[in-house]
Amino acid sequence: MEFETKIYPQIGGYGRYNRIITLFSWFPNFAVSLNLFSDVFFTLIPEAYHCKPDLALLPPSSLLGNLSRQAYLNLTIPWLKGSGFSHCELYKYPVNISNYTESVPRDVVQCTRGWEYGKPAGLQNNLVTEWDLVCADYWKIPLQHICFMTGWTLGYILLGTICDWLGRRCALLLSVVLSGLLGIMSCLSNSPSVFPFLRLCQGSTLAGVFLSSYIARLELCDPPHRLMVSMVSGFFAVFAELLLPGLAVLCRDWPVLQAVSTLPLLLLLSYWCCASVFPESPRWLMATSQIPQAKKCLQSFSARNGMCVSDELYPAETLLSEIDEVFPEDTQPEYHHVVELHHTRVIWKNCLILGFTLFIGTGIQYCFTRNLHIYSPHFYFSYFLRVLTGALACIFLCVSVDRFGRRGMLLLAAIITGLSSLLLLALTQYLHGGFVLVLSVVGLLSSQALAMLSVFFGSEVMPTVVRGGTLGLIMAAGCVGMAASSLMELQNNSGYFLHHVIFASFAVLSVLCIMLLPESKHKPLPDSLKDGERQRRPALFLSRMNRDNPPLLRMQPHSSEYNRDNYSRLVTATKKMLTKDALPYKISISPQAPLLASNGTAPDANDDSS
Repeated sequence: MEFETKIYPQIGGYGRYNRIITLFSWFPNFAVSLNLFSDVFFTLIPEAYHCKPDLALLPPSSLLGNLSRQAYLNLTIPWLKGSGFSHCELYKYPVNISNYTESVPRDVVQCTRGWEYGKPAGLQNNLVTEWDLVCADYWKIPLQHICFMTGWTLGYILLGTICDWLGRRCALLLSVVLSGLLGIMSCLSNSPSVFPFLRLCQGSTLAGVFLSSYIARLELCDPPHRLMVSMVSGFFAVFAELLLPGLAVLCRDWPVLQAVSTLPLLLLLSYWCCASVFPESPRWLMATSQIPQAKKCLQSFSARNGMCVSDELYPAETLLSEIDEVFPEDTQPEYHHVVELHHTRVIWKNCLILGFTLFIGTGIQYCFTRNLHIYSPHFYFSYFLRVLTGALACIFLCVSVDRFGRRGMLLLAAIITGLSSLLLLALTQYLHGGFVLVLSVVGLLSSQALAMLSVFFGSEVMPTVVRGGTLGLIMAAGCVGMAASSLMELQNNSGYFLHHVIFASFAVLSVLCIMLLPESKHKPLPDSLKDGERQRRPALFLSRMNRDNPPLLRMQPHSSEYNRDNYSRLVTATKKMLTKDALPYKISISPQAPLLASNGTAPDANDDSS
């Protein structure tokens, strides 16, 4: 049965109860974003730090006299032109020195007693300052981020499949429980080797929270509300990003911030007790032929939306009667998985293209944010500018996608992203700093719009029976793009130019791939694999009717007298009436004698007169 046309209107459409569920489905997005972006503050390197002075490497104190703080640092730490004091080196003076002058020969050695850190941005104590993840141990920071993104990648793939097998609600509750426990364990970790493993596991469960809530929210909306509901969830993520710097300043230590970020996940455990605020998706139940559960869910939705769906004889034209007619009593549930995609052509192609565009949208952002760091080294400048562009990207998609279509706006975002990247590659050394900043901001905005629209587009064109697994594959590709920036930092940005060239080329190539996608604007969501295979890309040029040869008479199709739906309702009502023990009316038997006697002759007239 078609959900949008036959089922959705009869349970109240996008009524009051659907809006309440949508509201509660936005809160998981806030909790997930809080844990995702807190990783930035955990691994933030202070702007100023240097080695702690080692008295064993210095001349005797009798030769130094009373020195000021600045003179003492000049004596101890090498000065590097353009970057200030050296981060990783100390001066070592000869042991048998008799008098000290600035011309005394001295060696340069690595830090021996740790580091002194300047005033950090946000937390006073994070992973870098607690475990001294600088200089020779700097590689552990990008490695931790790669582990975190690897967890997200695995979580999207595994828990996306669980969404298709166990349902959206079960996947959400399982992910919330595991992510809360792992968040608490991360607060208590005291080892630079244990923390990345815990973050890997927590990232996989956070991916399940985000994916299950995103899909459930989409499947409760009608086509006119799908875009706005999905974009509002993006504003919840923006609000979490804006809140994080203040939380970091208040928390001061990274375990406290980790605990505060885990608290919203623990509050989501209330969804376990209150099933009404996050029920199972009725669309998924119908698509997988779980008819008894679907009936109960539809009755709950209709009652809470103020509609009446009854299974009584009168009125016979009911939704449940239609479901009984379409689905036999012995219908067994049918579950699907992403492995079945190798039998498809259109679904697999759409999944591959949208995963490719999301990979570009997330991976190329590093090329633009790196220019922001060059323009201004302050952390908060690049941080809040990236949050601002994310909010503008959400607003841009809200006002344009329903008007110009998903495919057209995805194409526009890919073109702007590719052009901005190519211009920065070719003209950075010839442009003024302000033009570089403008191109970087425009490219960052378009790449964020490209990433958000790829996720939304993928959720609309993927079938319901495999929406969790296929959307998980698409978003896993986006996590690989986010991890690519950490690979560059792992190599001290030695491959940055090649990274920029590759992603700029991919952005240009994606323009051709997007033309192969279908258009999903104002169209119902596909439920089965057959529905997903029927989606075809629209023609490049819309054909118009030839107005030079109009028909002489406008022919209107005759409406068929036979209506299958009305006939099925009549049959169902008749069956129920015949199986009723108590008839709705009584048949009265006349006491008049029969016209013929038992021997087949008519009674005599005398008998009548008597």
